[in-house]
Amino acid sequence: MPEKVLITGGTGLVGTHLTKLLTEKGYEVALLSRNPKGKKNTYKWDVQRGELDPAALKDTSVIVHLAGANVGEGTWNAKRKKEILDSRVNSAKLLIDSLNKLDHAVHTFVSASATGYYGDTGAKWVTEEAKPSDDFLAEVCVKWEESVEPIAAMGIRLVKLRIGVVLTNEGGALPKLKTPVKLFVGAPVGDGSQYLPWIHIKDLAKAFEYSIEETSVNGVFNAVAPSPVTNEEMTKAIGHELKRPTWPISVPSFALKLAMGEMSEIVLSGTKASSEKLQKAGFQFQFKTIEPALHDLLS
Repeated sequence: MPEKVLITGGTGLVGTHLTKLLTEKGYEVALLSRNPKGKKNTYKWDVQRGELDPAALKDTSVIVHLAGANVGEGTWNAKRKKEILDSRVNSAKLLIDSLNKLDHAVHTFVSASATGYYGDTGAKWVTEEAKPSDDFLAEVCVKWEESVEPIAAMGIRLVKLRIGVVLTNEGGALPKLKTPVKLFVGAPVGDGSQYLPWIHIKDLAKAFEYSIEETSVNGVFNAVAPSPVTNEEMTKAIGHELKRPTWPISVPSFALKLAMGEMSEIVLSGTKASSEKLQKAGFQFQFKTIEPALHDLLS
């Protein structure tokens, strides 16, 4: 009998790819949704009301926790910041409360986090041992990771993947980076020197699969490609793949801060996160450098 994997946030970018990969590998994949009616292998949960269908945990061996409001949408006012934090912390609390109350056979819990944990670290390599930054994205990541920590105390193997900039055509950063280049107005933002800790969507889905299957994998790992690039290098690489020129003049930081407010830290801060720990754990990347990754996505 195949193992059952329960995924939160399963209809998002990462969840969709992971569901497809695990299903192809023979896993039974179940999802949690606020409105599961008519959807196969989908169970109801309501985070605000603290409700989760007990049937979701029946025969479940693995939980993958991806749920959380998109940090790149809306405006970072007080209400939106609370939504971003609560969506992660409260959903984890509901899962933990349900595991404590119900009989279950869950042995592995894999949670998403993000390289936003480290903040703007310039050009120095950053490993999982680095201290968190003190900005909003770091606060989200710290509280996100803390919210799942009780899982380990329950004797369940806990893996936390700090995810970088996910490259996929279906959404996220790549379409936003690609569009101005396509329109012949591609240019670096800020001074262009900020590092993007990117990862191809195929490698990210496989990193989650590896975390599920490899029982020696435990704790925190940076889910990023081995070769981070600067914003300027990324812009030029997209231009090269699309056969479009890019401008040597960058979009000024002050203009982005005026347009985006505090959210501008998403594009103006950089992290040169290391994937060495994940590779030493035995994970092999399909896309180690940016050129083949972009060719796969944009050609």
